[in-house]
Amino acid sequence: MSDNQATLAELVIVACAEAYRDNGEIMATGIGPLPRLGTALAKKTFAPELQTTDGECYYGDEPVPPGGRADVVEGYANYDRVFSALWGGRRHSMVGPVQMDRFGQANISVIGSHDKPKVAMLGARGFPGNSICHPNSFFFPNHNARTLVDGEVDFVCMAGYNPARYVGGKPPKGLDLRLIVTNLCVMDFGGPDHQIRVISLHPGVTFEEVQENTGFPLAKIADAIPETRVPNAEELALIDALDPFGVRHKQFKDNPPARRA
Repeated sequence: MSDNQATLAELVIVACAEAYRDNGEIMATGIGPLPRLGTALAKKTFAPELQTTDGECYYGDEPVPPGGRADVVEGYANYDRVFSALWGGRRHSMVGPVQMDRFGQANISVIGSHDKPKVAMLGARGFPGNSICHPNSFFFPNHNARTLVDGEVDFVCMAGYNPARYVGGKPPKGLDLRLIVTNLCVMDFGGPDHQIRVISLHPGVTFEEVQENTGFPLAKIADAIPETRVPNAEELALIDALDPFGVRHKQFKDNPPARRA
């Protein structure tokens, strides 16, 4: 199937799925439609051992589509079970912060001063504990310098690799930040001193464009950065089955193609 038939949303779903490769039997939590479909695609292809929920209170034997309910319930995903998995490190979540800085510190609480914020949002919620108890990956639907910011985020909700934040400069043992998927590229924390680096560029996107839309200097995985893989025909068919209500088509304005002109 030609990659011209794949959309940006479907390319992002495939990229999100890769966050769970070789994770083993864990609870996979994708926050938002595209990360959630990424966990579902991983479970249906290379990671059948993943545990996924209906987004409410049940584990399902099959991935539950956005907007759907579990047909067969495998068990309760209540607070006790979720937090037992979480605190034991047996969870990998993909979350969508409002801000992230070069250290991987993430913010979902306020924009501006905490004493007098321009915008007040969710509060820190579970971000502090989640960040040091289990692996975390990230999705940003709009890659720009207001989201991937210079300096530090306005309010640190999730721990990162900033040595100034720790006694002796050493991050907590459980800190494990992995993949960042955006509408422009895929990144990780594999640069020097956990510096964020670009590991693939979406088709038609240049490194210069990514850097221009980022508030801090980026590392590269190589001088010639690979292109993000476009989903194949089998994956597109699976994604269509996993998203029968077509929620993915509404995540980016005008539902653009995977390959930019």
